[in-house]
Amino acid sequence: MEIQQHKSLLSYNSFGIQATAEYFVDVKNISDLTEGLTFSRDKKLLILGGGSNLLLLNNWKGLVLHVGLKGIEMLGEDNDYYYVKAWAGENWHEFVLYCLARRLGGIENLSLIPGSVGASPMQNIGAYGVEIKDVFYELEAMNIETLEVKKFTPHDCEFAYRSSVFKTHFKDQYIILNVTYRFRKDHQVNTSYGAIETHLKEQGITDPDINDVSNAVIAIRSSKLPDPKKIGNAGSFFKNPVVTAEQFETVKEKYPDVSAYPQANGTVKIAAGWLIEKAGWKGKRIGEYGVHANQALVLVNYGNAKGQDIYNLSEDILQDIKAKFGIDLEREVNIIR
Repeated sequence: MEIQQHKSLLSYNSFGIQATAEYFVDVKNISDLTEGLTFSRDKKLLILGGGSNLLLLNNWKGLVLHVGLKGIEMLGEDNDYYYVKAWAGENWHEFVLYCLARRLGGIENLSLIPGSVGASPMQNIGAYGVEIKDVFYELEAMNIETLEVKKFTPHDCEFAYRSSVFKTHFKDQYIILNVTYRFRKDHQVNTSYGAIETHLKEQGITDPDINDVSNAVIAIRSSKLPDPKKIGNAGSFFKNPVVTAEQFETVKEKYPDVSAYPQANGTVKIAAGWLIEKAGWKGKRIGEYGVHANQALVLVNYGNAKGQDIYNLSEDILQDIKAKFGIDLEREVNIIR
């Protein structure tokens, strides 16, 4: 295990925030991880994966463990599913491409989502009608205190909208090592989102396969979302709020064009991007940071913004949406103080 000191985290967070770690370990194997956790006993600890869903507000006074565990393995099959294990440090989109190349359907709608495999169950990533819980089988995670490895089933993970047990009562208690997914042999593509249907129609595709859907998602995301390699960002900064039917009717009465999706339990999910755009924030730039011109959900670092600048912008947006619509937005991005 190599311990680096005063390590720049600029290339380890997709927002492109300049911050440093007092101590830094790039975890290549389980031995690195256990040694790193032992070294961290008297230090503040930060676990980093792909760095695509966090905002650094300050330099990190303590140890940063960057989980770079790699490997993908076809475990086998049964009558209904194929099973594939991927280690936490694998790039998520590269894993999607791996599955597509082997005709494994189920995550094509999640193409081009930034980040690592290890983050996928932690926040139950989702897009265009699909969530990780739909293909999740199990994962292995190491307890930070005891160093014991435990398996988690779908039930154990308590998946919810952009959340799991690892973001609630097991927060900061486990490090995800690997994830096993299962892919249905009779998989049917999901083109229920209008943007996908529209793109496929424009391309003259009437009987799409998983590669067609993936290509459509890539095209849609590329047209709306900035490339973190060019403009610092963490993708969607806010969750879509879920409100009561009464709250929705109040908003709809004043704004008949509200973008919303009724839920099975009677609540309504309102598009956070619509709320932010309607409030006039879309495309607003304040020096080196702002709200992206093509997608109001995305806050961006145009160059040398500080994490605190972007956090303050998000706070202003939260307060404005509450004042205008009576709705509480919630950040999807993890704030690292």
